[in-house]
Amino acid sequence: MKRTHTCSQLNQANADESVTLIGWVESVRDHGGVLFVDLRDRAGLTQIVFHPDYPEIHEIAGRLKDESVIQVTGIVKLREPSTVNKNLPTGEIEVSAREVIVHNMCETLPFPLEDAKAEKVNEDLRLQYRYLDLRRPKMREMMTIRSKATKSCRDYLADNEFLEIETPAMFKSTPEGAREFLVPSRLNPGDFYALSQSPQQYKQMLMVAGMERYYQIARCFRDEDLRADRQPEFTQIDIEMSFIEREDMYALIEGMLQKMWKDVLDVDVPTPFPRLTYVDAMNRYGVDKPDTRFDMELVDLSEDLKDTGFKVFSSVIKGGGVVKAINAKGLGDISQGEVKAMEDVAKSLGAKGLAYIVVRGDDVKEWRSPIIKFFSEDELNALKTKLSIEDGDLILFAASKWEQACSILGRIRLESAQLLKKRGKLEISESQYNFLWVVDFPLMLFDEEAGRYVAAHHPFTAPHPEDIDKLDTDTKNCRSQAYDVVLNGSEIGGGSIRIHQPELQDRVFKNVLQMPQEVIESRFGYMIKAFKFGAPPHGGIALGLDRLAAILGNAKSIREVIAFPKTQRGQDLMTMAPGPATDKQLRDLHIAVTKLED
Repeated sequence: MKRTHTCSQLNQANADESVTLIGWVESVRDHGGVLFVDLRDRAGLTQIVFHPDYPEIHEIAGRLKDESVIQVTGIVKLREPSTVNKNLPTGEIEVSAREVIVHNMCETLPFPLEDAKAEKVNEDLRLQYRYLDLRRPKMREMMTIRSKATKSCRDYLADNEFLEIETPAMFKSTPEGAREFLVPSRLNPGDFYALSQSPQQYKQMLMVAGMERYYQIARCFRDEDLRADRQPEFTQIDIEMSFIEREDMYALIEGMLQKMWKDVLDVDVPTPFPRLTYVDAMNRYGVDKPDTRFDMELVDLSEDLKDTGFKVFSSVIKGGGVVKAINAKGLGDISQGEVKAMEDVAKSLGAKGLAYIVVRGDDVKEWRSPIIKFFSEDELNALKTKLSIEDGDLILFAASKWEQACSILGRIRLESAQLLKKRGKLEISESQYNFLWVVDFPLMLFDEEAGRYVAAHHPFTAPHPEDIDKLDTDTKNCRSQAYDVVLNGSEIGGGSIRIHQPELQDRVFKNVLQMPQEVIESRFGYMIKAFKFGAPPHGGIALGLDRLAAILGNAKSIREVIAFPKTQRGQDLMTMAPGPATDKQLRDLHIAVTKLED
């Protein structure tokens, strides 16, 4: 290689050695005719000195621009004690230049590469020049964190005798899932592949094939509306195992995440992770991926308020719904604007409004609320006891069907926590990692629009052993053997024990999901057939690598841990993808493009 060392390797032991370094010019400083250049590569920084005694290279150094690529050969010199930089691994030395080669002179930068300044630049501009954005220290750190996390995962699974096996990216269309990216087949005119949303069916076939332990760092594709934590193409740690029960999967994943956090952050994660059933998670936190770093749990008041004079509540309860509340302790100073913003959030989730009580003093007579006049003294005292109400608290209510009431109040809980954080009344540590398992999800959800049940996870998820008899008669209350691993309010992975018996899988397709036989045969016929040839009991899980890397790097968006992400419109602003196809390409693919009328 052209260089003898990286820009982080040199120290006092290298004094008087002749060395060659290559990298980018971080900065050029003129100290009375002596030029100092900070030279940077991926590993670190070294100070280069250009003396006027060497006029030819001194003149070249004077013309250098930041981010130019140069090669320097020189002699390692010890710095004067007063000039030692203790914050730099190479801070005790500098390289006195003797030769310099300019490999590439940089043009004027479109934005500054210092982290503090670049963070203020419009993200679209940074994505347009992503190759520059990635030079920033923060982005280098993000890429390093992601790489370490991936290596940790691979090492752990290899040590546990898993085989890394690639599966096809081009699959067939299964329209019942998320929207797919279709790929036309030139060799099969009129037919299409679909980019794989996940390797789900392939990895189950690998279990039938006797691979027993499979994993893959899998690229997955979904043509969905995008958010900060969603991309059209993403990466998951995909795992499947034979001859297991749920406990085996819990232990495996806990060990993997424990190792990952230790390898990347040097943080010790305690195991086993706590577990919550889906029903408990919804009842206590209003969401199936709860952030348990703070309290503010939901309280059911249905029994206490079933005969209340506030008809909005009593009618919901009599109609089979529930009334739940949270105590946002210390948020009694909430402004009308903040109340309105919370109410808008509640309405976006189906609420007709947001009932609340502002607590002033210890006497219930001092409480402020438009609904307070409808409550009896006994009802107010019940609220005070159940919600541990004190002066300065804010009580927030939701009244609806159970799941909707939980969801509304779960979101309001998070909004309240953010307001308390801004006031300095609640601390939620970014370095606190509350892992947990959420288990016993519903197997099926009823789709009102379709008038039938749909799979809550996917149609290959096994029913809970105790609930198989309910499959046809009490489908709503049939639990699944699905499980999610959750961290600080984010679902970082999900999976299940799979159905491996052909009769049970066929029963789910026909009786529960009410799929026509021709649809079953066209989409899943090969699976049913495969299960008849000695399919083992098996289960799996997929963890979002992008999301894991973002949490490890404390990033606001997964775009920060993806080298070349798409925008929320699904565009790559650097390469300007997607782009049009030529007429010849379209003819070869037997495709015609028509412009839709407005």
